[in-house]
Amino acid sequence: MAGVVRWRVRPGGVRGVVLVLHGGQVASRAPARPWQPAAVRMNGFVAPLARATARGGTAVGLVRYRYRGWNGERADAAQDVVAALDAVAAEFGPVPVVLLGHSMGGRAALRCAGHHAVTGVVALAPWCPPEDPAEQLAGRTLVTLHGDRDRVTDPAATRDLAARARAAGAAVAGLEVAGGDHAMLRRSRDWHLAAARLSAALLGIGEPPAEVAAALELTGTDRGGLRIALPGGRRALSCGAPTAR
Repeated sequence: MAGVVRWRVRPGGVRGVVLVLHGGQVASRAPARPWQPAAVRMNGFVAPLARATARGGTAVGLVRYRYRGWNGERADAAQDVVAALDAVAAEFGPVPVVLLGHSMGGRAALRCAGHHAVTGVVALAPWCPPEDPAEQLAGRTLVTLHGDRDRVTDPAATRDLAARARAAGAAVAGLEVAGGDHAMLRRSRDWHLAAARLSAALLGIGEPPAEVAAALELTGTDRGGLRIALPGGRRALSCGAPTAR
């Protein structure tokens, strides 16, 4: 079945949902499996998400795709995410959903942001081809994180899509992970903590870091706040570094 959600946290009285979307390949019709590296690396986000959203009645689930690849115009991963969102809405009603996606999962999150259940997207090293649309992000909140040593997906392409999303009417902020690679192995704890806090903030559980909040207030074609430096260690929880220019 498309868009299967494997629930990792499911409290009684769900008031919000985070769906975690793993990466994949440009093209492959091979089945996606939970033990493949792209899926396994997202397991590290579950415990920080659970802690950050504990008082919010938040369910955390991993979306498992049918296929490993995006597969061109088929956009199979995006189809699966839409099916998962429909299933969430059918089961829990009109609760807000944050999509937390890495690489191809980030592309799927961005593509599906216009779904009525989605309130925001946290995109980790997302795959952002220049032809992908941004209008569906209008009225949503988007926070991106991208490592400056990423050699798989382009940080500049992420900033360009984020700028187009802001021009379309999204609230947008972008964090740059100094030394961060595409697989999020370098500074993994910082990726996990920042993504968890930002996801919680997008659900209204706590406040975003001050620099992120300021960036989210910018509108139109203002490109400020798209390169906020993510600090390391415990300070990653507050994202309290000055904005890089």
